[in-house]
Amino acid sequence: MAGRIRDEDIALVRERTSIAEVISDTVTLRSAGGGNLKGLCPFHDEKSPSFNVSPARNVWYCFGCGAGGDAIKFLMDADHLSFVESVERLAARAGIQLRYVENDQAAPRAARPQQGQRQRLVAAHAAAVEFYQAQLGTAGARPAREFLAQRGFDRAAAQRYACGFAPDAWDLLTKHLRQQGFTHDELVTAGLSRPSRSGTLIDRFRRRLMWPIRDITGDPIGFGARKLFDDDDGPKYLNTPETPIYKKSHVLYGIDQAKREIAKQGKVVVVEGYTDVMACHLADVPTAVATCGTAFGADHISVLRRLLLDTDDVAGEIIFTFDGDAAGQKAALRAFDDDQRFVGRTFIAVSPDNMDPCDLRLAKGDLAVRDLVARREPLVDFALRHVINRYDLDTVDGRVEAMRRAAPIVAKIKDREKRPEYVRKLAGDLGMEIEPVQRAVLAAASGQPDGGAAAPARAARPAPGADSPMSLVEREALKLALQEPVLAGPMFDAVEAAEYQHPVHVAVREAIAAAGGAAAATQGAVWVEAVRDACADLAAQALVGELAVEPLRIDGEPDPRYVSVTIARLQWGSVTGRIRDLKSKIQRINPVSNKDEYFALFGELLSLEQHARALREQAAGGL
Repeated sequence: MAGRIRDEDIALVRERTSIAEVISDTVTLRSAGGGNLKGLCPFHDEKSPSFNVSPARNVWYCFGCGAGGDAIKFLMDADHLSFVESVERLAARAGIQLRYVENDQAAPRAARPQQGQRQRLVAAHAAAVEFYQAQLGTAGARPAREFLAQRGFDRAAAQRYACGFAPDAWDLLTKHLRQQGFTHDELVTAGLSRPSRSGTLIDRFRRRLMWPIRDITGDPIGFGARKLFDDDDGPKYLNTPETPIYKKSHVLYGIDQAKREIAKQGKVVVVEGYTDVMACHLADVPTAVATCGTAFGADHISVLRRLLLDTDDVAGEIIFTFDGDAAGQKAALRAFDDDQRFVGRTFIAVSPDNMDPCDLRLAKGDLAVRDLVARREPLVDFALRHVINRYDLDTVDGRVEAMRRAAPIVAKIKDREKRPEYVRKLAGDLGMEIEPVQRAVLAAASGQPDGGAAAPARAARPAPGADSPMSLVEREALKLALQEPVLAGPMFDAVEAAEYQHPVHVAVREAIAAAGGAAAATQGAVWVEAVRDACADLAAQALVGELAVEPLRIDGEPDPRYVSVTIARLQWGSVTGRIRDLKSKIQRINPVSNKDEYFALFGELLSLEQHARALREQAAGGL
């Protein structure tokens, strides 16, 4: 049975340990005044730092959850270590040789007893890292070396990230580690070996390129293994299983190399794979990390928030670089769902060519990777665009459904002061008025079913009311055609029914065309009756009778100038609507990947805006 550590050695470990340095491996600390430091507590979620460290007294305490202690207690709580394991880790860090005593006597042991489980599992992984690294230079590892070279990684890069190769042998690593004193149970528990069908112990990884996965302190705790051979029927990537020291929901590849830059820059770049992390670091984006065989989740967020000091006062940046394919977009939307857990701003960076950072560096160089991160866009913008693009915004149904789906996203924006701006942006993207979009967002924020958007959605593109300015202009134009067809004729007929918004007005305009048009008509009851007979529904027939006798909105007799002003106002309302729809469409087009379409629509927009200015000048003087 293992003995206990001598009391004087424990005291020496406490004396020589800098508590600030130990805690800084996990938590970003800032000055709290009076020589003390503060940061976000790693033991409970908080948005304002209540975790305090006193370097002078070598203790820490959280005023939020009440946890506290010395450096040994911190490691026990943060890394789930036993007391002995915590002391052993700190002793190794300080270069102290520990001495042990038997439990049943005070005499010192001549040799170090069995270490705690964590220390043994980490040591086994460290030995495995060396073994795999050595194997990378063998003849059988040529495919692994070629894989790295083809992705732009030289020998120095392979050494920096301790890349290795699991050989084509059943138990070469297992025998190697057993010779170094590791037991059968330790190798199985570590996830390095597994029992075969015959009961013997064999290697977990064979014929694969290996990346050691380290915790935030730099200890190796697992491996990621990439398939190299076509006859390997296993998954493309194979990771260490869950073990006492490897929890994939907590692990971020590259965190040991990126942590200091993350804390320094207040920024983290989340990528999807090991080679992406390597590519980013080598391209001078040193804050890149990646998940290991699992989706980015709440525990990963907790790790990063502590490093970023992600508080109300110091908000960091979290940049996701997912692939542009369907799976990458789905991952990005999952990340947006977790956005509320960050105080800081979340962004997404997607290569125009849908290349991941590794492929981008290989194709276009280091500068392209840095530009990718620099061109990031807010994650909420990406999420909105992704939802909107699923619908045909050239149709009423498409705009309505897009609003229903997008409103909850705007309602989730944690910075309430930004919501009104995003309401305006969403309305512009959809080509809709602000009011119905605003109602839909408010309803979604209050938790109403379907975002509460059903009612406002029906009014998303409402017909103008009878007393609205646009309706008055349409009525006036129709009255001119019915009462003064000789005067209004050619100018009226030049404006088709599509320019009208009110559905009954549209029906009357179509009836006028069916009756031969205003230019071919003569004044009087025969003309009015001909239009009435051409109407397709009773509402339009009734309106024709009403408009035929309703006075014009002008003092005196109408003249060509009055007709011109009325028609110009009618067209101006229609053109401004088309301009709004066109701007919405342009906003949804990527000018890089769809350059021709973008510039064609942009040219059309300029032409419409010029036409709108001319109509506005023509309509000056008004009704």
